[in-house]
Amino acid sequence: MGKSTGNGKDWAQIYSIYGMEQWQTLIILLCQAILFSVMSVLYLIYFDRICVSFERLLSAAAVPRGSARFAAGLTGSATALLALCLFFAAANFFYSALPLHHRMAHRIVAAVSDWSSVRLALDLGCCGRGILLNAVASRLKKEGSSGRVVGIDRHRRTTLATLRAAVAEGVAEYVTCREGDARRLPFPDNCFDVVVSGAFVHTVGKEHGVKTAEAAAERMRAVAEMVRVLKPGGMGVVWDLVHVPEYVARLHEMKMEDVRVSERVTAFMVSSHIVTFRKPSHHVQGLAADEFCWVCEGGWRGEVDPDMFQLSAWTEVVREGFDMMECNLLFVGES
Repeated sequence: MGKSTGNGKDWAQIYSIYGMEQWQTLIILLCQAILFSVMSVLYLIYFDRICVSFERLLSAAAVPRGSARFAAGLTGSATALLALCLFFAAANFFYSALPLHHRMAHRIVAAVSDWSSVRLALDLGCCGRGILLNAVASRLKKEGSSGRVVGIDRHRRTTLATLRAAVAEGVAEYVTCREGDARRLPFPDNCFDVVVSGAFVHTVGKEHGVKTAEAAAERMRAVAEMVRVLKPGGMGVVWDLVHVPEYVARLHEMKMEDVRVSERVTAFMVSSHIVTFRKPSHHVQGLAADEFCWVCEGGWRGEVDPDMFQLSAWTEVVREGFDMMECNLLFVGES
């Protein structure tokens, strides 16, 4: 058995459930690290011959013979150092992709003091095949809550993998998934008790470039949407990379309360932080859950009780063969 994660599972079980996302990046880093390692070893074996080559190259510039040897040694040292850096980057990527993500998910869950009163929670992005989503669902199950957690992601393939992981974790009855855009959430105002997100918001607007004003504006729309769907008095917890100061400034502009930032955590070779905030209780209430109806592909239509709001875009993974049944939540406007 592998080393325990602290929640009753070892890392072998965790990897078997969630797998490795973006493994192509890890392989590329490892291949580059191995390449530069081989080059540094060859440099060491054939150092004298390389020095002769450097002397020939630098003789035309009347460079002293010792300088050529120094330049060859410096080049070989730089090659070895680059190999070490690439191995470190690969190790950090491997650690950040699952072990760190898993630990940060449980830190996010722990940031919410009372899950027993939570009826609806939202995981924005449900990245990492539902690591955070399932951590929230596990806490709801542990608390004996009747609440549900809704995960939203841009890609159907991701949501299907997330639902399979929820089945493997034994929390499928607490989980709902649907496709959607974080900049235009398909939910009414003030409907979630808790909104969480793990290493996702920084990816919003990346089609415009990472450091462009357009991308920053798209990220701010996603933050504003989180606040919009959060109930007055509800709590938001966001773990993200690089752009956290932007989110903090935006939350202060929106008059959020108890905005706090955690210590720096290195993830994917960059800085990351957890931001927690609370929506003021005096915010105007949004639309009630009983103003919605749900429509299955089979054509059934009926009013939704507030306790059944978790059926929004419900996707059930049938344990026998993972057959899919989807229901889409539609708003019923005033006639």
